[in-house]
Amino acid sequence: MDMSTINTIAPLVIIMAIMYFLLIRPQQQVQKKLREKINAVRRGDIVVTAGGIVGKVARSPAAEDQEVLVEIADNVQVKILKSTLSDVRPKAEPDNS
Repeated sequence: MDMSTINTIAPLVIIMAIMYFLLIRPQQQVQKKLREKINAVRRGDIVVTAGGIVGKVARSPAAEDQEVLVEIADNVQVKILKSTLSDVRPKAEPDNS
């Protein structure tokens, strides 16, 4: 390879590396954390579905279960696929004030 080819390819490689470290890698880390939170969901946690439904986990699912029983209102429980959860918020800690 001669010098002009290297001068042409080098900026492209640098741009690709910058895009990877600024865009792709952080997004992968966010997705990994969300997967971990979804796999660790337990009774009492507040979950948000991809459709925007907010509810409380009514029954602790087994690790291999693909569905979660969520209470969305008093005495109204629905089964939701774990894969449709977009957020998991741990149950609120009791306020000792």
